[in-house]
Amino acid sequence: MELKFNLKGAFKTSADPTGAKEVIAQYFDEANNTILKKGAPEGQGAKITQWDIVDGSIELTIESGRYVRAHDAIMRLKKPLAAKLGKDFRIGIRGVDVKEFTISMPAEGEIGNMNIPHVSNISKVEGGLILELDVGESELERRIPDRILTLMEEKVRAKDYGGKAEHWQIIWESDKKEHTFSGDPTQEMMKHGWIKRGASRGQWIHGPQSTKMFRTFEKIVYDELLEPLGYREMIFPKLVPWEVWQKSGHAKGVYPEIYYVCPPKTRDPAYWEEVSDHYKVTHEVPTELIKSKIGDPIGGLCYAQCPPFWMYLQGETIPTDEFPIKVFDKSGTSHRYESGGIHGMERVDEFHRVEIVWLGTKEQVIETAKKLHERYMHIFNEILDLEWRKAWVTPWFMAQEGLTGLSEQGEAGTTDYEAPLPYRGDDGEWLEFQNVSINGNKYPSGFNVKSQTGEELWSGCSGVGLERWASAFFAQKGLDPENWPEEFRKRVGEVPKGIRFL
Repeated sequence: MELKFNLKGAFKTSADPTGAKEVIAQYFDEANNTILKKGAPEGQGAKITQWDIVDGSIELTIESGRYVRAHDAIMRLKKPLAAKLGKDFRIGIRGVDVKEFTISMPAEGEIGNMNIPHVSNISKVEGGLILELDVGESELERRIPDRILTLMEEKVRAKDYGGKAEHWQIIWESDKKEHTFSGDPTQEMMKHGWIKRGASRGQWIHGPQSTKMFRTFEKIVYDELLEPLGYREMIFPKLVPWEVWQKSGHAKGVYPEIYYVCPPKTRDPAYWEEVSDHYKVTHEVPTELIKSKIGDPIGGLCYAQCPPFWMYLQGETIPTDEFPIKVFDKSGTSHRYESGGIHGMERVDEFHRVEIVWLGTKEQVIETAKKLHERYMHIFNEILDLEWRKAWVTPWFMAQEGLTGLSEQGEAGTTDYEAPLPYRGDDGEWLEFQNVSINGNKYPSGFNVKSQTGEELWSGCSGVGLERWASAFFAQKGLDPENWPEEFRKRVGEVPKGIRFL
């Protein structure tokens, strides 16, 4: 099936246009060969297939393919037609009425039930879908039909694209190692008092021992990677408003995974008195009452750590000698509502991460990523002595935004670092514990960041997840320092005593 738009609409006129029928006919004939073809490839464009004067308005049917789409065509026709009718017949056009609007688009297989704004019905036909739109002139002017089509094409690509495992290619693997531990590291850390579950879902409280491990991992990253490669520390916000996610692209699909932030409608104590009184009497927090007293969500807690950073650069032109810009943030927690069961430290809703971000020309960004890979390899091989592998994957956003070609060329895309967890068995799923992503021009373009020379800017990011590092390391090495690699043991020093309980 080919992409096709079919619009049945009408120009609402201030008086009966019957007397202008010949002029209208001549205008529509000319338009079919001029303004409705303008900007389209040879043989493409929109076409008025029929028209008539009905009940004092000009009804018409417009068909088109991808170029000069029917909704654009009717808006192109409006102003010149109004000028002709006004000059010679003193008839005005009061607006555009959309009676029927369908989009036929190619799609294979089942798409599933969907509730799309301004789409009243979706029919599955051989080779594609037919979308019936419920739109008016305002929606045409705001290009809502284009956005609906883009969304539907993304959904079709998402289905065709499939799961991440189908777009995974191993690029390096360490030697098989003898593991000194085969237990579940989370259970072992709980048993020895290193960690305890927090009050919230997917949250841990880290005791002195576990905290020392996290700080050691951070210091290794700083000493072996960040400082030698010239990264500067910054502090990124951890409350992210919608504006940031709109520009970063996360607003397209972040909703199932974020923790939402809603401010109170007012700080007036009197407004909140009934909430306080309810708790004082019942010792129960009245969540339904609270919901009525808070405002709409203004955004959410930090989900992907780097997007808020880009507001620092938004709209700026940066001198050439500043590039590559290399920064990192380790100032707070990230939050992600995980699906399914929350098992241990490797899958949490609240986690700690060092976020590494770099920006420059395409060549600089690719070279910077290469240096990061070299330092990570040094850390994982010579300090942590892990069994691990690297795999090249195409992130979903690149498939969604048509950047798979860049990924296939080995330019933009993500490298995942994975480690086996012995307690899961020889055939168990490996844990992704590190990544390096080259994001192309996604962020500089979204936040309007420019180079002094006008050259296109690219960026990359790499998240060091401390929970993931701890899960991979302790799953293979256990908690006994005697079984840790000498280089790691030297950096830890003495493991602090935990807090004792009776």
